[in-house]
Amino acid sequence: MTGNKKNILKGEIILLMVAVLWGSCFIFQKKGMDYIGPYTLGTFRFTLGGLVLLPIIKLFSKSGTEKPDFQKVISNRKSLWQGGVLCGVALFFAATLQQVGLVYTTAGKAAFLTSMQIVVVAIAGIIIVKKASRNTIIGMILALSGMYLLSIQSGVSINFGDILELSGSLFWGAQILFIDKFAKQVDNMKLSFIQFIVAGGLSAVGMFIFEKPNIKDIYLCAVPILYTAIIEVAICYTLQIIAQKYVPPVIAAVILSLESVFAAIFGMIFLKEILTSKELTGMVLMLIAVVIIQIPAKENDKKNN
Repeated sequence: MTGNKKNILKGEIILLMVAVLWGSCFIFQKKGMDYIGPYTLGTFRFTLGGLVLLPIIKLFSKSGTEKPDFQKVISNRKSLWQGGVLCGVALFFAATLQQVGLVYTTAGKAAFLTSMQIVVVAIAGIIIVKKASRNTIIGMILALSGMYLLSIQSGVSINFGDILELSGSLFWGAQILFIDKFAKQVDNMKLSFIQFIVAGGLSAVGMFIFEKPNIKDIYLCAVPILYTAIIEVAICYTLQIIAQKYVPPVIAAVILSLESVFAAIFGMIFLKEILTSKELTGMVLMLIAVVIIQIPAKENDKKNN
């Protein structure tokens, strides 16, 4: 196995781990909404998630003795802040629209509409690269079909919450594309930190404008806040940035969409939810999609070696 293939495999394994952890976070996200609003939850989970990274950034910061190239330092700093702000803004709108949308629509429809990020990323890839492989298109269709079977329990109808979730998928797709652009250029930990602080700051503005947070409710929501801040934000979103240095954005989007599969599995284990044959079929289709969509990358590797 070549070094490039090893890196791709490593990135895919990391993204799969992220999908598993995100699946476990869904329970805590829903629980958190019982106590506080979406902006308050966003404020605390993103800000605390960013603060968790500070000691890690300091620990791994290099204190090189060589004189730095001033122009290179300025260029890297500009890219770091540009990438961090763009990722943070996209993350804020994506996460907020998803949380607010959950108030008006079902969790299943929210999961399906969020998965439309796959289409957003694929279309952007087609526009940029000017082509899409057959397996990429097949994998994308299978993933969306599987998500539909897993998430939608009754007939399709569109309400206000669905529009919010669909709008959020545009920002989820944008966040993946921004990470793809900047992850190879700058320090991943610092990029992640700026992303969280920007998202947390924007959430705080929304919190004070649209909600009335109080200490008692925040205290009652301590477990969901801490779990999502540490696991979902600090660990998962940072690992996403690290992994996307090696994995093409379309493949990353499909693997991350498995979050809903693992959310269903965790719901079955911890909430005693029963999966129907239709839902199980959807899970299988999504797993097949993850395998199929990787084939073009492997074929390209063979041509390049």
